[in-house]
Amino acid sequence: MADEENKVKTEGNVINLVVKDQTGNEVHFKVKMKTRLEKVFNAYCNKKGQDPASVRFLFDGQRINPDATPEQLDMQDGDVLDCVIEQVGGSRSA
Repeated sequence: MADEENKVKTEGNVINLVVKDQTGNEVHFKVKMKTRLEKVFNAYCNKKGQDPASVRFLFDGQRINPDATPEQLDMQDGDVLDCVIEQVGGSRSA
């Protein structure tokens, strides 16, 4: 009985997050509510072979601070983070 209670407690602190890139590919992560999202970003970049400095992560259209946690952003199980390649430039000289 105690094992079941512990399992429920730990599962309540863990959510599944989906990181989706611009082509629609998804990578799923199990994350504790108090884990800094930087760990997810780094794990995603390692898996995809990308430089963490070249991509940005968005939640509900807003850029995510790497120090933020799912708890701080009120994330729910199954929420999707968007991974986009950072665009450099765009300034025009008149």
